[in-house]
Amino acid sequence: MAAQKGKDLLLKIDDGTGAFVTIAGLRTQRLALNADAVDVTHAESIGRWRELLAGAGPRRASLAGRGVFKDSASDLLMRQVFFDGLIRNWQILVPAFGIIQGAFQISSLDWRGDHAAEVTFEIALESAGALTFTAL
Repeated sequence: MAAQKGKDLLLKIDDGTGAFVTIAGLRTQRLALNADAVDVTHAESIGRWRELLAGAGPRRASLAGRGVFKDSASDLLMRQVFFDGLIRNWQILVPAFGIIQGAFQISSLDWRGDHAAEVTFEIALESAGALTFTAL
């Protein structure tokens, strides 16, 4: 895979109709996929090396983004989903790789304003179910 522009990594939320809206104003995005290891090491493990049970630990994804507050439709949707405590479908478009999609809940939503700068926001999401991957 060739180098990609960071601005092409997109975070999108289902607007409630099945259509996905790009979160406006994002400058940085991060996606982390994690799986917990299940240690099944025992007294007879060869050389006392740790053994892991394949596919047994829970998997999860965390999303984070930081950007400029634009007061657009996606800002309103993001705020409403947070205040209502909803779990919505989200898409993460990774250029030249694929689309990761699934249910996420907003776990953190912060706004920041410095005296001589623009208003910015930060959002953090945690997966709330199975995710799918579609290659591009």
